[in-house]
Amino acid sequence: MNRTDSVAREAVVLVGVVLPGRRDDENPLKELEGLAQTAGTRIVGSLVQRRNRPDKATYLGKGKVDELRALVEGTDADVIVFDNDLAPAQTKNLEESAGVKVLDRTELILDIFASRAQTHEARLAVELAQLEYSLPRLKSMWTHLSRLKMGVGMRGPGEKQLEVDRRLVEKRIHDLRTQLKAIEQRRKREVAGRRERLTVSLVGYTNAGKSTLMNALTGSMVKAEDKLFATLDTRTRRWQLPGWGPVLLSDTVGFIRDLPHHLVASFRATLEETTQADLLLHVADASSPHVMEQITAVYGVLEELGIEEKDTLLVLNKIDAVAAPGCLEALESRYPCAIALSACEGQGLDTLARAVGDTLSRGFSDVDVETSVGNGRLIAFLAARGEVLSRHYHNGRVTVHCRLPQRYLGQIRGNHASVRPHQSNTPVANNGRDDAPVTPLDQAAAGPAA
Repeated sequence: MNRTDSVAREAVVLVGVVLPGRRDDENPLKELEGLAQTAGTRIVGSLVQRRNRPDKATYLGKGKVDELRALVEGTDADVIVFDNDLAPAQTKNLEESAGVKVLDRTELILDIFASRAQTHEARLAVELAQLEYSLPRLKSMWTHLSRLKMGVGMRGPGEKQLEVDRRLVEKRIHDLRTQLKAIEQRRKREVAGRRERLTVSLVGYTNAGKSTLMNALTGSMVKAEDKLFATLDTRTRRWQLPGWGPVLLSDTVGFIRDLPHHLVASFRATLEETTQADLLLHVADASSPHVMEQITAVYGVLEELGIEEKDTLLVLNKIDAVAAPGCLEALESRYPCAIALSACEGQGLDTLARAVGDTLSRGFSDVDVETSVGNGRLIAFLAARGEVLSRHYHNGRVTVHCRLPQRYLGQIRGNHASVRPHQSNTPVANNGRDDAPVTPLDQAAAGPAA
């Protein structure tokens, strides 16, 4: 049974405090509504307050706390969900006032991740993030122990139980970090083992259409849902890039505004494909009224991962769903290098493929490698590490026209081999000589024999 089934009957009231610096639109709780629905809850009411700063005790002002309590009683709500991160004391005070469970934004996101984690690795990452979130909140979780009768032999049971729980949680956190570190090292080795193939990683705001785009580009059938966080585990498929050859395309977990730091840290092993990718495709939902804020939020997560300077192409997806005619033009004006497409309709995919090929070409050299036909080791190396476009034979020599990553040029020079930039009219013969003229590219490629 899906974990969200267990909370399907829970009625929730959504609460948001709009602080200075955050966009104030008609429905500031729209994203929180999507998160609550993804968690399987039933929304029965909402409350929004605009403040210059949150109240230290209850986040909301005193009048709004009274209004919230009346709303909970009138709707018979089971849970209050805040679109803000609450301090443990604020959560405790609100629960005492309203008489129902109170969750903040981070706790709701963690619950969604826990319900959708499928692989062992994802479950470990979610559990670690949940424990790191709950550790400073253990004291408020054990307030019921204060009701125990104090007396001889019963002095301070709450404190003792709290310390026992804290040690257990800290030990479990240490064990989970150790396991995830081992997984991260293994993932690094796996990713490094695929370095003979170029890798392209899809990143972007949750529900931007990354999985749909992967299906459209690779012909695969990965699960794609119109839900937040439909993908938690990295999936990699082979993409036959036109005019280039096969590359590996990875789909990763979606990001979101104010993504909990613990989640980013816990999912670092899962995001290894992204950190090691040759190119990032940043997929944005062009139909979202908050697309610019979402693009900014994604770049913030990439910065937290330390990969904000990696080669990135911005992809404006869902252009078929853009309502206002001038919205797409405004986006393209703001992001002139972005590629507009519709993964669902198949529109603009050829443009994306050409842009990806052009970007990847920056790190490659189009060269002619001349060597003896008996130099099978080098010929096999070229086939394994690059894309062989043609071979020409003459007088016991072979000239291999190939597209090769520049990092491998230093391994080619030697063993009667020469390297020169490809020219369409390059002669295919050197009269069988092994002393072909050395070009500037040859000098740059000087290194041990392959």
